Amino acid sequence: MSSIVAIVGRPNVGKSTLFNRLIQRREAIVDAVSGVTRDRHYGKSDWNGREFSIIDTGGYVKGSDDVFEVQIDRQVVLAIEEADVILFMVDVESGVTGMDEDVAKLLRKVEKPVLLVINKVDNNKRAEDAVEFYSLGLGEYFTIASINGSGTGDLLDAVVEALPKEVARDTEEAQLPRFAVVGRPNAGKSSFINALIGEERYIVTDIAGTTRDSIDTKYNRYGFEFNLVDTAGIRRKSKVKEDLEFYSVMRSVRAIEHCDVCIVILDATRGFDGQVQNIFWLAERNRKGIVILVNKWDLVEKNTLSTRDFEREIKKELEPFTDVPIVFISVLNKQRIYKAIETAVEVYNNRTKKIKTSKLNEVMLPIIENYPPPAYKGKFVKIKYIMQLPTPQPQFAFFCNLPQYVRPPYKRYLENKLREEFDFHGVPISVYMRKK
Repeated sequence: MSSIVAIVGRPNVGKSTLFNRLIQRREAIVDAVSGVTRDRHYGKSDWNGREFSIIDTGGYVKGSDDVFEVQIDRQVVLAIEEADVILFMVDVESGVTGMDEDVAKLLRKVEKPVLLVINKVDNNKRAEDAVEFYSLGLGEYFTIASINGSGTGDLLDAVVEALPKEVARDTEEAQLPRFAVVGRPNAGKSSFINALIGEERYIVTDIAGTTRDSIDTKYNRYGFEFNLVDTAGIRRKSKVKEDLEFYSVMRSVRAIEHCDVCIVILDATRGFDGQVQNIFWLAERNRKGIVILVNKWDLVEKNTLSTRDFEREIKKELEPFTDVPIVFISVLNKQRIYKAIETAVEVYNNRTKKIKTSKLNEVMLPIIENYPPPAYKGKFVKIKYIMQLPTPQPQFAFFCNLPQYVRPPYKRYLENKLREEFDFHGVPISVYMRKK
């Protein structure tokens, strides 16, 4: 499970610079998708093998100084609620300001780890000036210069140390597959869950964004058992007016990170728009199983080719990862809802599938022999051996003599062959080349 680290502080202390530096430590940046995450305010980082999500709260508080006083309190309060570790950032050039003291006052009451980070400390004189921040009553501090990165290593050591210990999921509840129902507001997420459970547990209204929190519901019917996670509608950034919205987005992001399969619901009358695509790619980057449900299909004028054409349009947007199940449903008329759940369970089984090494080599080596990697710079690549890695989602290592010469198109070819032979419908898979 990914923990959340929030960076808080008044404007212009360098929160975004630190944020950008932290997320770029990773090769595979989950680049904060514009829309789902209000530009670049959510990202992934890892340090010493521990992965965590980072929120930069900076972009959320706008307005003149007097409005800002009220806003910053709310922003900090929300970060306190959501995050596992809080980085409180101040700036040595300005010294301790009244606003810093207000934030510190809030943070002193918190039960969670708070690390005081003093930015712009790039010479000895400034390191001496930093001493005045002891007056904030938050104990030891870290001095950094986020612009050139000095001091961030020590800070990250402390962050990883402060993160909650990773708990093994061994309880029966935790072993159940988790299906997150995600999509933009008013696509029918809560109605879908109500239709499944058969009780009006969620308030369903026509007001966008009624569901504020992610709520878990245990589902046990027709021989299936799993946890359903309903999330607040993720919406476009122009609509994210209040901090609460931002945190409901964070919870949706967190629900995607912590689930096994994402059930992405879209409104057929609006189509597979940019917002839904953002959600899809967020799930794909997090390597989750994915099922797309096209809801309100009863409201669309249809001819005999409608479903086929609609499906084709969606798949065009999904390239190169088109091996995703698409189910057309109407929550209102309870059409094909059971089919939707059946499909999600199949995708979950595909995602947790383990293939024996002997079987993998028996099937894949002849395929590779028939169509070996093209020579590159006059060098021939020989793939000798394949194994599935012991990870929660399907990842495969191909051992060869010259891994650096295998180009992306050939890796895609191998991925497609694995899909064909072993059925990974709805599941992103990763292919790695390793030195034999």
